[in-house]
Amino acid sequence: MRIVLHVNEADLRQWHELLLERLAALPGCSVELALSHGPSHVPAGTHALFQLESVLHGLPPRRLSAPIAPSALAAISRKGATPADLAIDLSGDAQPDAARIWRLAFNGGAGEGGLLAAILANEPILAEIVEDGRAMAQGRLGTEYPGVALATFEDVLARAITLITACVQTGGPGALPVLPGEAPRAAIGAGRPLPERALRATVGAVLRRIYRLCYRTPHWRVGWRRCEGGDLFDLKAHPASGWIDLKDDGKRFYADPFPIEADGAVTLFVEDYVHSLGKGLISAVRFGPDGPVGAPVPVMEQDCHLSYPFVFEREGEMWMIPETNQRGTIELFRATAFPGGWVRESVLVSGLSASDATLVEKDGLFWLFATVRDGGGAFSDALHLWSAPDFRGPWTAHPRNPVLIDIASARPAGRMVWRDGALWRPVQDCRRGYGAAMGLAKVLRLDADGFEQSVETLLTPGPLWPGRRLHSLNRAGSFEFIDGSGTAPRWS
Repeated sequence: MRIVLHVNEADLRQWHELLLERLAALPGCSVELALSHGPSHVPAGTHALFQLESVLHGLPPRRLSAPIAPSALAAISRKGATPADLAIDLSGDAQPDAARIWRLAFNGGAGEGGLLAAILANEPILAEIVEDGRAMAQGRLGTEYPGVALATFEDVLARAITLITACVQTGGPGALPVLPGEAPRAAIGAGRPLPERALRATVGAVLRRIYRLCYRTPHWRVGWRRCEGGDLFDLKAHPASGWIDLKDDGKRFYADPFPIEADGAVTLFVEDYVHSLGKGLISAVRFGPDGPVGAPVPVMEQDCHLSYPFVFEREGEMWMIPETNQRGTIELFRATAFPGGWVRESVLVSGLSASDATLVEKDGLFWLFATVRDGGGAFSDALHLWSAPDFRGPWTAHPRNPVLIDIASARPAGRMVWRDGALWRPVQDCRRGYGAAMGLAKVLRLDADGFEQSVETLLTPGPLWPGRRLHSLNRAGSFEFIDGSGTAPRWS
């Protein structure tokens, strides 16, 4: 397949080069670059905004959004006039000559202009690959750093590469689930450039953002309750009794609660983030009839940050898959002196940055869910699956990975559960930032050919769970656990 990428020369960036490399690496694909010479679609003042955010938030140097000179890609610039098999218009103002034409749109606006308009309006971002006025693939994109335009811009561009590459390679990820209260959305504007009035509004938003820059960081906490009657999957709302905080000493915070029942008692495992160490440990505390017996005690420390201690029992032993994405792995540990004595048994998957690996058994197969940071971008929007005949492996990647690109429902938020013959999974809704809300999703399809889910309930912070975030959900025995956060100023 011969592919021509159409880009406005004034907006040529590193992400275009990476996209060209990714497409060229696909079997049977050759790529060329065609440059148009119109004015930039990026609003005036955007560069100044990005520079200010970089200083105030200590962001790393711009990578995917960094401009590059056309001469850097001269070797793959389009040479002939023969129509391409596929043209991909990333700016909205090209006139491609090709058998098929795809246009990249964000909330209906073409390319980076549409993306920046959505970011500056604080809108959830819907990316679409549009062909003949029809959205052939969609992804809800976003970032774990809401309100920071540069971080959002970079993360969304990274996942746009994933979306486009997946469309060429497999036809694209699965259909987006319709969220509660949301109507199905068709392509709007078919990827046209922003009209002049919308462009002026976006310029104004850049200037307002520069003057209102602020940032607050969360302090995570775990909530628990005795589960009298139904749990959150049954209630679909916070219990009237509210939640009791698992107290910390102010030198750390607790998050990612994973309880397990053993020997007639519930033991709770948590991420224990110690500020003086600058990383997370895994700690555990036993629960008696009235709640925690003492404070959590460290039971696992590694040379990397640990979190999301997915603990389970199998074959008479206790196992754990903690998040170890700083090592680029998904690892399996076994307890030799429960709740401690954890030793690494094997590396299940390697060579990627995976978050919140979650295991479930269905129809004689084990399935592993995790979101993967594909070459950068957000940690929470690209869902990958693996299957295996045994929980120790060998694990096979799903042929349609990523099976879902959705900042609102891709990332796991706790153990999956079976109810009335249906499999349910708690999911993180990160449209308003990392762990801002939680959904309860019913799995409609999980097999070698695809994955589908329906988000039936959205749970948010409120009077019964004060704060700004609601992040995960797990239950064991008669106790149920969630986590989330309030806010605290971040001092530079």
